[in-house]
Amino acid sequence: MSRTSTERMSNPGARKVVVTGIGLALPGVATYSDLLGPLPGEGGFDPATGLRGRELRHKDRASRLALRAAEFALHDAGLTDADGTFTGAADTTAVVVSTNLGNADSVCAGTDTIAREGVRGLSPLGLPQTSSNVIAGWVAIGYGLRGPNLTLCNGVTSGLDALAWARNLIVAGRAEAAVVVGVEPANDVTAKLLGEQSTDVAVAVVLEPADTAASRGARPRATIAGYGRARDLAAALTCAGVTEEETVGLWLGDEAGAGVSQLHAATRRIDLEAQMGPLSGALGVLQCTAAAAHFEGGASGDVLAAAGDPHHDAAAVLLLTP
Repeated sequence: MSRTSTERMSNPGARKVVVTGIGLALPGVATYSDLLGPLPGEGGFDPATGLRGRELRHKDRASRLALRAAEFALHDAGLTDADGTFTGAADTTAVVVSTNLGNADSVCAGTDTIAREGVRGLSPLGLPQTSSNVIAGWVAIGYGLRGPNLTLCNGVTSGLDALAWARNLIVAGRAEAAVVVGVEPANDVTAKLLGEQSTDVAVAVVLEPADTAASRGARPRATIAGYGRARDLAAALTCAGVTEEETVGLWLGDEAGAGVSQLHAATRRIDLEAQMGPLSGALGVLQCTAAAAHFEGGASGDVLAAAGDPHHDAAAVLLLTP
């Protein structure tokens, strides 16, 4: 994302964008307040039972996880009725998905089939699963959402980038709301790529303009106040307009920011990946939900979510305020 788009986020005349709904499909985490730790390690979403249902047939695992998380988030935001039908403005609701490995298993299965049987061995039902945008497509189809639809596969910063893109779509008037999903599945392909066994994780948040949320009586959980992406964490903080005077109540990130004054000044630091293992594209969206839990718990100070360290090609930060 360019410096220009980052600066627009801090434009005092821009629409304020808030989080109004949160949904988790994450084993061992029952509610997003659990993210403030220590994690219970049991309860929460059960993939063995939660990924079943007629509406989930013929879909890859990441898409099924994303659909469950989106279902919970839209219900939490008050945007579905008793039958689960979307009641918001479908034509202007965007879907933004962050995933780095989401459909890698489908792609690998397709290439294996071609190697064994040639292209005629491929099933027409399976081909859509090889598109990198298949997850966002299924979420949009499931709820009839006809706004902008995109997927970010942007490495460690992907989740924070997705939140910023969704926020910019709303500020620019391209959308009136957005469902942002961070999802990574656990399967043999992801375990091989990561070098370790991962956990199914899907988290969704609903973003809306603050005035729209207020007009329908929705409860805002957090405000997206700043964003920056740059070559390193210090530069990303500068791009986001975060200064040393910022009162940071919670830093969500790893030790990569050990030399950054905002980390030293933070009242508390939580490294979600240290507790849960690799989160990849779901990390930033999960950090956003932890920020909402921080504010709902009455804690003071803003929240800085950070992703990326000197071992990655970039770093990103997202500033969240009550």
